[in-house]
Amino acid sequence: MRRIALSLAVLATLTVAGAQSLTFWTTEEQPERIDTQQRIMAAFEAETGIAVSVVPVTESQLGERVTAAFAAGDLPDVVFHPVNQTLGWAEAGVLDTAAAEEVVENLGRDTFGAGSLELMSYRGEVAAVPADGWTQLLLYRADLFDEAGLAAPTNYDAILEAARALHDPPNMYGFVAATDPSQDYMLQVVEHLALANGVQLVDDDGTVTLDTPAFVEFLEFYRELAEMSPPGNLYWLQSRELYHSGQAAMIVWSPFILDELAGLRDEAPVPADEGRHSGWLAENTGFVTRLAGPSNPGGAGYAQVQGFGITVDADIDAAQTLVEHLLTDGYLDWLSMAAEGKFPVRSGTPDDPTRFVEGWAELEVGVDALAPLGSFYAPGVIDDLVEGLDTGDRWAFRQGEGPLVASLYGTRVMSEAIREFLDGERDAEATAARIQMQVENLR
Repeated sequence: MRRIALSLAVLATLTVAGAQSLTFWTTEEQPERIDTQQRIMAAFEAETGIAVSVVPVTESQLGERVTAAFAAGDLPDVVFHPVNQTLGWAEAGVLDTAAAEEVVENLGRDTFGAGSLELMSYRGEVAAVPADGWTQLLLYRADLFDEAGLAAPTNYDAILEAARALHDPPNMYGFVAATDPSQDYMLQVVEHLALANGVQLVDDDGTVTLDTPAFVEFLEFYRELAEMSPPGNLYWLQSRELYHSGQAAMIVWSPFILDELAGLRDEAPVPADEGRHSGWLAENTGFVTRLAGPSNPGGAGYAQVQGFGITVDADIDAAQTLVEHLLTDGYLDWLSMAAEGKFPVRSGTPDDPTRFVEGWAELEVGVDALAPLGSFYAPGVIDDLVEGLDTGDRWAFRQGEGPLVASLYGTRVMSEAIREFLDGERDAEATAARIQMQVENLR
């Protein structure tokens, strides 16, 4: 019988009857992050009597390791993993989705961001309990926008208007588009901006849906952005360098830029701050998590979510208790491993609805210097970053077609076709038709 609320007294009884232990697989394998997880598990054992063995697993090997353990009937009790693994494991019977659903209900469904729950759902149940996530960001020079009387770049038209107004190469580029097809970053940016216009990789029936007017609109929009970018094959490195140097009006980046932008990482200097105070550029940067295109006025964001999966081989009651601990008393410690890229998917508790958002803003980030995010970014910015997870989306995961996305990134057929389009080898309509055929061939 599954637990609805397993009391400490019951846990103590079970422990006396026979020492309980759990196995926790984690892709957070850096030594300092392992140390943090060990401290969390030690506190959990002190509270419950349940010992937890933390096993680091390289993310690229996680799928193979889980498949082998499933075949041997020797899965870990809980596995921390990215959303791109969740639905496939649920379909294969690796995850106990009912156990995850109970944890969410116990903690309070309303305390989780709706978007993270949807991305982790399978056949009406949460397949794994959302743990943390991040939303891809459009960064823009808020000071320059204000001086020019420009609206925030929340949709295609506003982005193009601002890029045209501020484009003054080589002093300032209106945008830095991702144009290097050899880098995953290009497809991440493409997916983000295409989602904004309502473009989905597949529909609910699994049919590829790229040869559409909405995708053509995206391609034409992206071509104009590329024309207001520096020449050459551009990826995340040039985007960050140009923005840090004050030569880019807008870029798209993950939130892992937040500490770098604040001058807390020596390997990513911020020349634009020279002659001013450290953190000046961070304070004059605006962030947009939800973008809209002409075919999708409601807009969308791009989210990456990780979860705690309870497996079918688990000690269910104890595993549920561990996951609940990780998302309550241990949650801020968990997020502290990389606060700039671990946004809370749970904002608080029913009694304290903003507990984790407020606590997260005070967690220190950085490498060569440390400071809380709240030292550089206003409370409204912090709220916007977290709320982006509520509306975050990804191609194909909601439709149960995650493996197709992996093939898309692995083969780079879309990125290469878009690069050819940017180089003038074919028009937008022909490019959309070509990509449609190439993605169909990946099935």
